[in-house]
Amino acid sequence: MARRKTRHAHPLKTSAPPVSEQPRPRWWADIHRNADANLRLGCTLAAIAGATNAGGFLAVGQYTSHMSGILSSVADNLVLGQLQLALTSVVLVAAFLGGSITTAWMVNWSQRREMRSAFARPLLVEAFLLLVFGLFGAAIDAFGEYFVSLTVLLLCYIMGLQNAVITKVSHSEIRTTHVTGLLTDLGIELGKVLYFNRTNLANRVVANQRKLRIHGLLVISFFGGALVGAFGFKFVGYISTVPLALVLLALSWGPLLDDMRHGRFTSGPRQAI
Repeated sequence: MARRKTRHAHPLKTSAPPVSEQPRPRWWADIHRNADANLRLGCTLAAIAGATNAGGFLAVGQYTSHMSGILSSVADNLVLGQLQLALTSVVLVAAFLGGSITTAWMVNWSQRREMRSAFARPLLVEAFLLLVFGLFGAAIDAFGEYFVSLTVLLLCYIMGLQNAVITKVSHSEIRTTHVTGLLTDLGIELGKVLYFNRTNLANRVVANQRKLRIHGLLVISFFGGALVGAFGFKFVGYISTVPLALVLLALSWGPLLDDMRHGRFTSGPRQAI
């Protein structure tokens, strides 16, 4: 009796489970990031940096985001034998570094606890310090040069704190206080735009439109913020720091509230970053 050939049913082919999408950011300072959120946050912080830098100059007569100039003044004053001025500049550079170190501590501490407010926390500190800067303004009129030095020190710390935030957020792609680097990158891409390509060449010089947009918007934001800050400090005074602090509070409040609602403030470290 001939055996009937039986066909073995193949197991049903199951489709691979869909890859989970990266959570979309709910807030500009959310731990979940995308390129658009980075650029929005970067432009906002660049405007605040410009306002603080320009307003600080009108307040104390010194720009505080220009670490290249301050570090150069250390060398100049050392050569000229003005050791006290050189030491003052070293302290200002140390304050900027201290701000960056503080941001790194806060962000890494929060990320190990999987907090959504990792980038919002330094912004909250910056908002508080801007209000302190406004209070120092009244003290400058009352106590003079002593509070001028403290104000310059505070502004350098704020600049380091803020620049480190957007640097970590964007993985070093965006800066908010180093306009020299932004203008350099912008000039490189503009040079490509203006480059004359011969039609018979295979390797054409083409500008990176994305970089053009990012660096152009950051420069415009910094300059616009500087105009607003200079105008505010000239005609309103130190109270003009209050709107800047309110913007930072608005950026940081959402992630902070979310962590409080889900009890992440008391959670222990979950993973090393």
